[in-house]
Parts: sequence; structure tokens; C-alpha cells
Amino acid sequence: MIHYNIKSHKNMKKMLMAAGMAAVMTACGTSAQKAATDAGNPFLAEYSTPFGVPPFDRIKVEHYKEAFLKGMEEQKKEIDAIVNQRSVPDFDNTIAAFDQSGELLNKVNTVFYGLNSCNTNDEMQALNKELTPLLSAHRDDISLNPALFARVKEVYERREQLGLDKEQNKLLEETYKKFVRGGANLDSVDQAKLRQLNSEISMLQLTFGQNLLKETNAFRLVIDKEEDLAGLPESLVASAAEAAKSEGLEGEWLFTLHNPSVMPFLQYADNRELREKIFKGYINRGNNGNETDNNEIVKKLVTLRLEKAKLMGYADYASYVLEDRMAKNEENVYRLLNQIWTPGVAKAKEELVDIQAEIKKEGANFTPEGWDWRYYFEKAKKAKFSLDENEIRPYLELNNVRDGAFYVANKLYGITFSEINDIPKPHEEAQAFECKDKDGSHLGVLYMDFFPRSSKRAGAWCGTYRSQTYRDGKRLAPVVTIVCNFTKPSSGQPALLSADEASTLFHEFGHALHNLFKDVRFYGVSGVPRDFVELPSQVMEHWVFEPEVLKVYAKHYQTGEVIPSALIEKLDKSGKYGQGFATTEYLAASLLDMDYHVLKEIPGDMDIVKFETTVLKERGLPNQIPPRYRTTYFNHIMNSGYTAGYYSYIWAEVLDSDAFEAYRETGDLFNQEVASRFRRYILTPGGIDDAMNMYKNFRGKEPGIEPLLRNRGL
Repeated sequence: MIHYNIKSHKNMKKMLMAAGMAAVMTACGTSAQKAATDAGNPFLAEYSTPFGVPPFDRIKVEHYKEAFLKGMEEQKKEIDAIVNQRSVPDFDNTIAAFDQSGELLNKVNTVFYGLNSCNTNDEMQALNKELTPLLSAHRDDISLNPALFARVKEVYERREQLGLDKEQNKLLEETYKKFVRGGANLDSVDQAKLRQLNSEISMLQLTFGQNLLKETNAFRLVIDKEEDLAGLPESLVASAAEAAKSEGLEGEWLFTLHNPSVMPFLQYADNRELREKIFKGYINRGNNGNETDNNEIVKKLVTLRLEKAKLMGYADYASYVLEDRMAKNEENVYRLLNQIWTPGVAKAKEELVDIQAEIKKEGANFTPEGWDWRYYFEKAKKAKFSLDENEIRPYLELNNVRDGAFYVANKLYGITFSEINDIPKPHEEAQAFECKDKDGSHLGVLYMDFFPRSSKRAGAWCGTYRSQTYRDGKRLAPVVTIVCNFTKPSSGQPALLSADEASTLFHEFGHALHNLFKDVRFYGVSGVPRDFVELPSQVMEHWVFEPEVLKVYAKHYQTGEVIPSALIEKLDKSGKYGQGFATTEYLAASLLDMDYHVLKEIPGDMDIVKFETTVLKERGLPNQIPPRYRTTYFNHIMNSGYTAGYYSYIWAEVLDSDAFEAYRETGDLFNQEVASRFRRYILTPGGIDDAMNMYKNFRGKEPGIEPLLRNRGL
């Protein structure tokens, strides 16, 4: 989501009041969201809520369209004011003014798309389809505005003479690059083609995501015989009974394709036939030949993306994307992935031998399939380490794990989190916290929304309902949200997490810290490259199972007993077991993503399933391991920001593994000097420096791959 010391607020305020900027703001007129307070639309007035969070309790679906249309209209006027002024283009009246345009549009955009991901409905999805082409056209109207680009280009070409500071210079570079990569240098004919491509791509991505949500919600495994529940943990059975009851299926048990349901079912259910049924339901989402089938969507998407890349002068879509990432080119991506693929597959084959041995122990002799891996792997792990994951869950009560993450942040950075009750929330199940810095100053608001529902998309993510910025010389604090799909507790019981869910909470909390600590003056430099953004999140995972940390938060939900040292030791010894599967399924998805987007031609008769099967089989992927995401439900690359970028997690893991070594080398996991450097050079500066420079400023050197290989036992 190096460093340079931000100028004082007073100096910044003077800068924003420079003559050129003042002319622009006068021309723009009064902001609609400040003036239109009588319209009854919450977006069109200043929020009067605690900490200025969105008034979720007052926002209705009908408010969105009005605010979007007015926001686009307002930004168009702001752009016109920049273009039509007579002043010589400079940083203040062109670059800073452009960066600050679209305030209302950004205000409604963050709320609508945040809620559309975590609490959608049919009305919102219909509105999304209606708005998508309008927003695509609006973005193109800006990025392809020749007069606006001419002013930006003029400032860019005089940048050496302007005496800009580091952050200003970075914003200028990023703004110019954004226009060029948005097609500003194309002729009018090609710009028209680009507009059409952008519109079609955005609609296809939207349709893919909506299809996936419908496919995930459509599958139901209903069990009506108690003997078919053999092997399943009591907590999962209780949750399934409540899910069935809520659907009017009294006395039965309902399992779904949401991860907290399907994954433990595959891990523990003794009934092999039912494991096969839910496994196939999971891996065939979007591939069922029905109205929500995604095969044709994917084919059109990769075709149009390639066409766009070629229009922009690139050989393939990956080249277009990676130019702006740490990796720079596809060769560097493949080099890293292949370096880990070989030991990963070798380790997975060792694990497969253990799985086959467990099958033989039962007196059977069948070849394991995909629906057998998790089940027999769990047995193999128990045999090797005397560890059952269900022994750990009682010590991983959700609120305790959450407080463990807060504890780590406090020990590292001195910050605190206090729950806020009287505040609007994005959903009634969400929790809200105020984050304060070590000096007691307000850093931001953090929402946490943990459990699955049919209105929420799958997975876990961190976003913002307001990004950090500056207004009138004062820091405007962020409003951050963490959204997860953890195992929902049955009635009267607490939520007990799996080890993987605990890691996920720490992971998303790392993203939240990145957003809370960020301190930049301009929106245009707030982001970091996609293959750097996972560093702050993944480094947090290193603390989750450290004995020193477990002793603080891992307490039995019934007795309050701290997790026993013997169990911690088992957890530590078994920690690297299973990395063959975990590494291979992840890398398979990363390679699949790249393989689509390095294509130089897309055959008219391309068969998506056949392509996927072929490229993975050629690499030696074991039949029992599907990629973490098969193509037709690979939301990261078909409807998110990870296109030609799913490799980013492993790229960032090289960084985070090396970064955690900085703490280990001191012998203190909470070393204040290291934590201070990490905050200063990684978490605070947004993207005002080259990502590798930021890392080297923190670490003093470039990272090596050895810590990653050690951590994964490869």
C-alpha cells in the first residue's frame, strides 16, 4: 500500500494555497458534498459520525446512483477547471489539483464497492452492472483527455527545474506514467478501440465475480443420516445443524462451499463418497455448463486483455502489467516460481507416499484422489507428530487471537486498540476499534467482520472506507476494514479458529497496519506495487505461532489454561509438514495465471479446461493436487487486482522471510530498533520510493531466497 520526512503541516497548507491552486479551486466552485446537505443523501454532506466514518445505518441503495452520477459530474468540472485555466502548468495547479479531484466520487466508490463485497444484494449487483460501463467511460474520459495530458506532460518535462521534494516528484512521475499507460499517447482511432476494450473487460470481470458468488451459494450438501457425519468435529456438526435449521431443514445438516464448511469436511469426514461430492462441487464452480458458467467469460477476458496489451505496444498482457511491478518482467517471475516449484513438487510426492501408507493401514489399496489428500494427510500428521488440529482449536478462540494480534502490534509499535460500540458499522456482526499511536494520538478506525454469509464473497481481505490523506494541512485518518470468512460458532459457543484461520487474521491485520501507519500527502503515491503489498501482511504471520506470543493469547476457551508447552512443541515440529501440498497448490495457480497472460495469440477454439490441464500436467503437478484456484473460480486474476500477479504472494514471501530474520538476528522478536525501521521505511511512506529501495533502506541489503526455503522446509 527510503523515506523522506513529510514537510510540516503549515508548509503544506501554504503550498496548497499557492496562487495557481487557488485559481483552480475557485473555478471548481463549492464541493457538492458540502453544499447539498438538504438532499437527504448521506454522501452529499459531510459525515457527522464519530471519526467521520460512513453512516452505514443511513445509507440506502437508492443513494448510490445519485452520488455516483454527481461525483462524476463534479470531477468532470474539476478537470475542466484544470484544463481551462490560463496559468502556466505547474505542480500545484495541475498535478496536485488533479490528485485531489473526484473527492465525492471516491467517497461513494469506497463505500459501495466495500459493501458490495461483504454485504451485497440483488439491487446492488444490478446497480453495479449499470454503473460499470459509466465508470469505465468516465475513467477513459480523464485518462484520454488530450488537453489535460498536455498540461501534465508539460509539467513532467520541466520537472528538473521545479525544485520538487521527493513526494511531489514521485506524484508527478506516477501521474505522467498513469496517463501514458492509460493510452494518452495513442492516436484517436486507437483510443476509441481502447475505450471499447476497457468497457468490455470491466463488464466481463464483473460478470465473472457475480457468477462465482452465485455458484458458491448454489451448492448445498444436505446430510440426513447421523452416521454420515462420522469423523467430523463436534463444532462443525453443530454449525451444520444450525445452517440446516436456518434453511428450514430441521434435524438435518447443511454443508456449503464456503471455506469454513468445505475444508474441514474434506479434512475429517470419514465418508469418502461425500468427500468426493463436496470436493467436485468446489473445484467445478463456474464450470458446470449452466447460465453461470465462466469458461466463455475467461476466454473473452484473456483475448481482450491481449488485444489491449498489443494496442499499447506490448507483446502480451503480462509484459504490460509487470512493467509497473517489482518483478519488472515475466522472466523474473518464472525464474522465482520455477526455483521453488521443483523442491515443492518433490516434497509433495513425499507427502503422497505418507498418504498412501495411511490408506494401506486401513486395509485399502486404492489410488488417492483429490478428495482424499486432506483427509489422509491429517491422519499422517497425527501419526507422525501425535497432533490433531482439533487439539489446537480450543486455544484459538477468535477474540483471543484478535487480541494476540493487537498485543504484537503494541509490543512492536506501542499502538493500542479500543473497541467502539456506539458507531455505525458496515454489518451488524462487525466489530469496530479506534487505533491510537503510542503518544495517544488518533491513527484510524478499524472494522473487523469475521463470518461467512451468502451476501459476502469468499476469501479474506483488507480494504478502506477512507484512505489516509491530508485535508487543509491536517492528517485525515483512515477507516480500515478487515473482512474474513472464518468458522461461525454454533449457538452459545465461541468461535474457535483453525491454525490457518489464525494465520489469516494476523495476515489481514498486517494489511490493516500498513493502512493505519501510512502517512502521505497525495492519493497518487499512497499505493505500492502489487508484489510488495503482501510484505506487511505476510511478515505479521511470523508472530502468530511464536511460543512467546502463544503464551499471551492462546488460552483454552473453557478453562482459561494457557496452551501447554508440549502442544506448542508439537505445533512447531509439525509446522513444516504439509508444505509440499501448500507450496505446490499455490505455485500451480501462480503459474496458471502467468501462462494465460504470456500468450501471444489466443486460439479461437481455445478450451479453458484443456489449457489448464495441459500446462499443469506438463509441469508434473500430482493428479491429487488441484491448483489453489482453478481457472473458472480464480477471482484474484479474473476479477481483482492480481492479474498476471498472483505470484506476488511468493515474491513478497522472499521479502517477509528475510525481514523477519532481522528480528531473529537480534535475539528479540520485538526489537524496537528493527520495528521502528520497518514502520519508517515500509509501513509509513506509501509508494514515494522504489519498492526495492524501500526494502534495502529497512534491511540494508536485498533479500535472499534462503530464509523462505528454510521456512517452508524445502
